[in-house]
Amino acid sequence: MQIDRILIRYGEISTKGRNRNKFIKRLQQNISDACSDLSPFRIESGRDRMHLELNHPEEAQQVMERLELIFGIQSFSPVVKSGRELEEVKQHAVQLVQSVASEGTLFKVRARRADKNYPLDTNELNYEIGSHVLRQVPGLKVEMKKPEVELTVEVRSEAVYLSAQTIQGAGGMPIGSGNKAVLMLSGGLDSPVAGYQMMKRGVELEAVHFFSPPFTSEKSKEKVMQLASELAGFSGSVKLHIVPFTKIQQTIHQQVPENYTMTSTRRLMLRIADEIKKKTGSKAIVTGESLGQVASQTLESMEAINAVTNTPVLRPLIASDKTDIIEIAKKIGTFETSILPYEDCCTIFTPAAPKTRPKTEKVAFYESFIDFDEMIRQSVEEIETIILKPGYKPDDVEDTDLF
Repeated sequence: MQIDRILIRYGEISTKGRNRNKFIKRLQQNISDACSDLSPFRIESGRDRMHLELNHPEEAQQVMERLELIFGIQSFSPVVKSGRELEEVKQHAVQLVQSVASEGTLFKVRARRADKNYPLDTNELNYEIGSHVLRQVPGLKVEMKKPEVELTVEVRSEAVYLSAQTIQGAGGMPIGSGNKAVLMLSGGLDSPVAGYQMMKRGVELEAVHFFSPPFTSEKSKEKVMQLASELAGFSGSVKLHIVPFTKIQQTIHQQVPENYTMTSTRRLMLRIADEIKKKTGSKAIVTGESLGQVASQTLESMEAINAVTNTPVLRPLIASDKTDIIEIAKKIGTFETSILPYEDCCTIFTPAAPKTRPKTEKVAFYESFIDFDEMIRQSVEEIETIILKPGYKPDDVEDTDLF
């Protein structure tokens, strides 16, 4: 069955008021970017839906696989183009229903005439096409209220368009429509899921990872690059900033009382993320924290950590339990990578009894004996920045300018 075009339904974008066109243009651009390595196609955007007209129908399956991951799309339908002669329309209708129906499928025809000069009206089209399909496809049952297959027939002046399948999209808002934020990306389960949740709300992400060689290995670095690549499946690409963190982490370990090292480490990470946020024009910092999960994720710890910045720190998983997070990680394809057993800088130098209720003034006092400003400046200057795309392999790495 040759797919000539794809009908895309917006979902949440349709609820927007005077700014709707901005969201539609962003979605259109995201679709073009996601399919940039395929043959060009024409996109026609309307108030509630978008039509994607394929120049090369043999690429329809590839295009639809990518549309499933693009935020801002509620659902879409592959569409077949037919000539206006009734017999040709009937022939296409039978082929289309046969491709999606099975024995006992509940079925309905819904015709619509954009061209009012067509010789048959809507009821006559429903009857002629529906009765023909029922005769040609054995086992179908007519169901007007809740059909399993609804054959839509749209008559236009240049052709008749038919579709019989609705594919669920990713929902949410187009990436980029919610501005940009910095994602603190570790090698664990939580932060990739937090990144996914924010992208679904239209936020473009630049990821930051803290790297502490020789205490953390190249394998752990590759693991994070793989996670960034998996997130890039939803946005086309993700820029990853890898921060050299060894010197700062060793200094904290040597100078700060052991039970406060976790709090201080998180504060220094947040200060560096804040510097990257300024340089990249981002508006917020995103973390994968979940309340009560570890010592640094109590309300008292978050208060002490947050004290180093006025930047909004977004925690989309704050009320999620681990089971919820694991389910989403499996759904978005990051679970298998996240559970690889490579250490990261959050798992080294871990104190035996970290403070769960740290005092902000105490941790600030412990840090006051060290010139962290200069160490942060040096770390930011030495950041390695790479662009990850879907399907990352070590040889695919693309170096880029820092900012």
